[in-house]
Amino acid sequence: MRTMKLGQTDLQVPVVAVGCMHLHTLNKAEAGHFLNSAIEMGANFFDHADIYAGGRCESLFAEALPLTADRREKILIQSKCGIVRGKMFDFSKEHILKSVEQSLQRLQTEYLDVLLLHRPDALMEPDEVAEAFDLLESSGRVRHFGVSNQNPWQIQLLKKSVRQPIAANQLQLSLLHTSMIDAGLNVNRKSDPSIDRDGGILDFCRLQDITIQAWSPFQRDLFSGTYLDNPDYPELNAKLVEIADRYGVTPTTIVIAWFQRHPAGIQPVTGTTKVHRLADAVKAAEIRLTRQEWYALYLAAGNKLP
Repeated sequence: MRTMKLGQTDLQVPVVAVGCMHLHTLNKAEAGHFLNSAIEMGANFFDHADIYAGGRCESLFAEALPLTADRREKILIQSKCGIVRGKMFDFSKEHILKSVEQSLQRLQTEYLDVLLLHRPDALMEPDEVAEAFDLLESSGRVRHFGVSNQNPWQIQLLKKSVRQPIAANQLQLSLLHTSMIDAGLNVNRKSDPSIDRDGGILDFCRLQDITIQAWSPFQRDLFSGTYLDNPDYPELNAKLVEIADRYGVTPTTIVIAWFQRHPAGIQPVTGTTKVHRLADAVKAAEIRLTRQEWYALYLAAGNKLP
């Protein structure tokens, strides 16, 4: 599969990431088949988090895909930490170090290729995060670092102390969740789409060479189901089918191609556990939508141009 550079690092990653949030819904044999199929497709970048199924997704990953030294060097593992579900966010040095150690044990690996801070912590102390990052890097337990769902000022605050480049910012983005695009298209207008809910994060990441990783690319909203083949979105699905037929692919492929057409170099994080769906997503790496097709999908999703 075509690759891209992750942020300002020297790490080359596939343009499509494999999200492992739902891996626990498979048994060991099914998970092994899915993960090995992903690697065969060139989709060897796997996105985890310590909270996914309470750590079960990381454990099953290791059980289903034993990481021999040779295999480990051929795949890329990203995980996230910082959420204490239902209680708080915790970017303390102690929590970061403990969470990473537990993830490494579950994944049965000696290092993470990438660690993301999972959502912002209102009580974050940048100096404390920097100490944790330095220890993780110097010990070889984490090679690259990033964040998720952070705005420009939060990232700048972190960079005040952290010396490692912020490689990625994982943000919610889909054809039905386009606030970071809407605001840029509706500058200086008195309309709801002009409201900047994200602090200009799209342009900020481009200026800072931070890779945007789009999570839930097929979701209507926050974990509320997909819009693909959903009767509530007839215009969008009709347009997806029309463009997909033009390229001889499926609507799944066209959705991923829509992200990759954007010049920000967005890396979608798929959430599927079905091999054929992942294969459809991977095909997008070879498709470049036209400007007209990109905007046609944006409009079919219910957005309006000023």
